[in-house]
Amino acid sequence: MSFENISFGDGVILVKTARKSVTEYLTNNKKISNAIFNEKFNFNAGVFVTINDTSGLRGCIGYPLAIKKLSYALIDAAISASTNDPRFSPVKMNDLDDLVFEVTVLSDTEEISTNSPYEILDSIKIGRDGLIIENGFKSGLLLPQVPIEYNWSKEQFLNHTCHKAGLANDSWKDIATKISKFQGMIFKEILPNGEIIQEKFQ
Repeated sequence: MSFENISFGDGVILVKTARKSVTEYLTNNKKISNAIFNEKFNFNAGVFVTINDTSGLRGCIGYPLAIKKLSYALIDAAISASTNDPRFSPVKMNDLDDLVFEVTVLSDTEEISTNSPYEILDSIKIGRDGLIIENGFKSGLLLPQVPIEYNWSKEQFLNHTCHKAGLANDSWKDIATKISKFQGMIFKEILPNGEIIQEKFQ
């Protein structure tokens, strides 16, 4: 299997496994083990797990590059998003019934190889592409769904990705800045522990 072959049914399994991973870790301080799951998702892929509550984001951590098997990356990302996101306090067991889980599986990245700001803008499609911006030792990533949620233009999307990297907002115009794009398959619960849908913005 690969990124292109992930089905809606696979997405449902991924979201349920993300929730199960966090529940098991908070309950027994252990990672879940599932041979069938590990075999089915035994291919490298980038993945992010996003956790939201009624007030908004509660945690989001993942792997932007395909450096681990999806089966293991998902579990690690889910646990980290719930317990190690430095922006938020760790999730507790009694929080779980109020949290919505979302999984984004990432395609391979593609560098936008142009030095013209106008061509960079033309290379990006809101709702389809996520961005990674790198300059020196600094880097930032924003998922494809983020500009939709905030109703950003392409330029605002680039500016905010630069800001996420700790760079000046207009650093994407700098010839020394590397800009890459990727696509994501997004699966999420509508309500806590409820129906799972595939989010499509294109």
